Amino acid sequence: MDPMQPFRDEVVRLTSDAVRKLGADVQFEVEVPSPELADFAIPCFPLAKKLRKAPAAIADELAKNIASSDRLTKVWADKGYLNFRVNEQMLIDSTLKAVLAEKENYGRGEKKDKKVLLEHTSVNPTGPIHVGRARNPLIGDTLARILRRCGYDVTTEYYVNDVGKQVVLLTWGINNVPESEVKPADRDKADHRLVGYYQRANEMMESDPEVGRQIADMLVRFEAGDPAVIETVGETAKLMLQGIGSSLESVGVKVDQFTWESKFILNGQAKEVVAKLKASPKCMQEEGASYLDLEELSTQGKSTKFFFTRSDGTTLYTTRDLAYHLDKFKRADMWINVLGEDQKLGMTHLAAALRIMGVDKVPECVFYSFVALPEGRMSTRKGRVVYLDDLIEEAQDRALEEVKKRRFDISEERMFRIAQQIGAGSIRYNIIRVQAEKQFVFQWEEALNFEGNSAPFLQYAHARCCSILRKAPSYDRNANFALLSNEAEKKLIRVLSLFPSTVREAGEKRKIHVIPAYGHELASAFNQFYGVSPVLNSGEVQDARLCLVEATMWALRDVLDTLGIAAPEEM
Repeated sequence: MDPMQPFRDEVVRLTSDAVRKLGADVQFEVEVPSPELADFAIPCFPLAKKLRKAPAAIADELAKNIASSDRLTKVWADKGYLNFRVNEQMLIDSTLKAVLAEKENYGRGEKKDKKVLLEHTSVNPTGPIHVGRARNPLIGDTLARILRRCGYDVTTEYYVNDVGKQVVLLTWGINNVPESEVKPADRDKADHRLVGYYQRANEMMESDPEVGRQIADMLVRFEAGDPAVIETVGETAKLMLQGIGSSLESVGVKVDQFTWESKFILNGQAKEVVAKLKASPKCMQEEGASYLDLEELSTQGKSTKFFFTRSDGTTLYTTRDLAYHLDKFKRADMWINVLGEDQKLGMTHLAAALRIMGVDKVPECVFYSFVALPEGRMSTRKGRVVYLDDLIEEAQDRALEEVKKRRFDISEERMFRIAQQIGAGSIRYNIIRVQAEKQFVFQWEEALNFEGNSAPFLQYAHARCCSILRKAPSYDRNANFALLSNEAEKKLIRVLSLFPSTVREAGEKRKIHVIPAYGHELASAFNQFYGVSPVLNSGEVQDARLCLVEATMWALRDVLDTLGIAAPEEM
């Protein structure tokens, strides 16, 4: 249940009636301004042209024509806006009853009859996940969680590139490079152990043409369906995915299923794509390679040649990506790709190629800028690329230091468990809180700030709620909520009421950063309440305040779950 929805519906109904009284039937938008301004506001500027009046005059007339309602206590015009205050006590009662009844399901929308296929991560299985790409799985996993809360049937998918030159090169390296020529791995994980073979094989290919010929021959044999090559390369990719999967699991990311690129070679769908593209009048040849002429895209300074075969006739990643999307379109109603900003042109070309093939469907893309680290600030493994595993390890180490400063009464084991939850959460939150398309520099001071816009801030507020409730005697969940009358209490309840609409906005508009922003607002409101409102031993208001604490606990837990972050009961 959305506690605010009945009030919004009332605003829409009464305003629609008032607009019709002005002799028009026009659309208008309902905004949620800062709470000190109003609970709801309708900007009258878009109505000015249709009604041929100044926005301020329209707002004044509408305010006079709004009928009275039990749900609204005040309606007024101000500088071209029509503003509303809701019935505070009705909102308090409906919000607390909803949260206490729905608990972990608070904020969930009604089930929608739509299947969503959300592809994320999909890094090449040739090495550990680089920290620059860490944003992809965290955005994808969080968006999937939000869409599920919105009621969608979501499946997440990892597209495994087991055909490309890179994974074939790695496979060649594993089978041909002596172990003595590979740098020792600094972690006992498959992705770290094997990446050295890829690096050494790449060096050998650049200096020895024969290695390059062997790699090219493996690619040709792969596309021809050679079972030995396909099996060997597949085993390499699976080994890499074990390590990559372990890294993802450490930050709470779960992938529902994997689709292998080789599938579209083996089932012939890649060849079908080639045949359709070659039949197009836009198909051209260049030194034996086939491409589509996409000049009409007019991409300044960029090539408009969309190559889909090599000169030897083998398909390219782009070809198989087309086959993959045709396959996607059969398996879901909505298709979302989480991609780095460097893939924008490629997806524009893919959409154009789909149109040329007569396909009227395109995937929706969520693009992100890459994560950067302040130079010299990673304390370990300097002198080489920084991996997600490095970030996770350092986050846990730093979190453990913070826990040791605060807790002297628990075992090392419990300290480490809490540090793991804080460390993983700090990475997720600090990356997700920034809009995906904005450039982002990861700062430890922000990520692990127990007093700032961070995961530990939310986690600590949740743990405090749990601590209060553990100490509390039994209490009446049907308490008199009219006793919650101070400003801190009312502000906290209003923030609680906004969670369902915030989830809806985050999901429908793909604005996942609004969830951590909401979580920070909720935790801040709770801390303000806690600072001025004694809960235990507070007399006749105790039961009502304990209900408010419990409702806050559930809402914080729901926020953290939506973000893929643990909700510790102690810190």
